[in-house]
Amino acid sequence: MNQPTQWFRLAVLVAGVACAASLPAQTPNLQQVLARMDASAAKFQSTQADISVDLYTAVVDEHRTQTGTTAFLHTGGVTEMSTRILTDNGQPAETDLLYKNGELDMYQPAIRQETIISAGANRGEYDSMLTTGFGAGSKDLNAAWTITFQGMETIDGVQTAKLDLVPKDEKILDNFSHFTIWVDPSRDISLKQAFFQPSGDSRTVTYSNIRYNKPLSEKTFALHVASGTQVTRR
Repeated sequence: MNQPTQWFRLAVLVAGVACAASLPAQTPNLQQVLARMDASAAKFQSTQADISVDLYTAVVDEHRTQTGTTAFLHTGGVTEMSTRILTDNGQPAETDLLYKNGELDMYQPAIRQETIISAGANRGEYDSMLTTGFGAGSKDLNAAWTITFQGMETIDGVQTAKLDLVPKDEKILDNFSHFTIWVDPSRDISLKQAFFQPSGDSRTVTYSNIRYNKPLSEKTFALHVASGTQVTRR
């Protein structure tokens, strides 16, 4: 896989969000979970959250923590995503990511570097990947992943369905062996997501201060790039 495509896949697989609701007293099966997600997907409009990211590097057995914010907007079958990763001292921003109109825009203010990556002919695939755990229905999930239901788990008082996803696309599988998402079926959004690479490295994202289906400012999905920034297109 070429480097731009690898960066694109990695970046759009960075995030998830959360919410709450009651499930039946009995433990549901996978089909029941997916049916609830389908019903909720039709109501998904937007979500915002604070994020905490644990980056694990296996070769040195080291964890690094990042914090930031993320937002998703779904209108007319089109999804937009904005993620801001803060610097270690909590000051914005180490990296700003914006996915909009089939392009991923990655801005690094500290080095004044902006990288714009086009999904091109693969836009449908990337849109589908981006919505995994954020308003995706069972049809899209089953098309892209081999799904294993690993039971219900409570996260921050919310009953979530733990789903393990193995990519059906061999190109994705080369870089990510599997994903685990903890989804609130009542709103079809994730409270936690973990991404595992064949190397043993992993990335685990958790979400807090959730705002579900609240109005979003247009500024949320716009980058404020400083003059003199070097722009690279791939």
